[in-house]
Amino acid sequence: MKCALCKKKECREGKDCTHIKGEAEKELRKNLKSVKTSAHIEAEYYMKLTRLEELILYAKQMGYKKVGMAFCIGLENEAREIHKILEKDFEVHSVCCKACGIDKSDLDLEKLHEGEAEATCNPIGQAMILNDEGSELNLILGLCIGHDILFTQYSKAPVTTLAVKDRVLAHNPLGAIYSGYHRKKF
Repeated sequence: MKCALCKKKECREGKDCTHIKGEAEKELRKNLKSVKTSAHIEAEYYMKLTRLEELILYAKQMGYKKVGMAFCIGLENEAREIHKILEKDFEVHSVCCKACGIDKSDLDLEKLHEGEAEATCNPIGQAMILNDEGSELNLILGLCIGHDILFTQYSKAPVTTLAVKDRVLAHNPLGAIYSGYHRKKF
């Protein structure tokens, strides 16, 4: 499929141009609580709530009590603030990307500064720790590309991304599309 290139988007009015509608609907029905919660938040609060507010509302309506957060050490200040906000409503467990302190040399990884001790990011360890804590919903806050994928793969709880890392564009990767300067690089 090439939906991004379709100009009509007739699926908005119910047209099916796939071969999986029945199977997809069956799977949606298996996840109806999440689907209904998301639809309610969209219908009731469209353009009224921030993503963080939507996240809190979603987690409450889903009945989650334990929320985990896997964050990049570069966003530790933001992680601290989010942790404090979330713990007003949930039991929160947050895990820094450098958890376990595994040196990059041990895995033969490139370092930012050769000759110095430098811990590798450990998204698998982050997921394992949050799995052990029994988190019911996990958040990603600025994990590196690839590390977000591994974290999601190893997390037993559902995962949502609160912020994506982009060191150049203030954690706004879509800025590369909106900015003429960056857009012409592609």
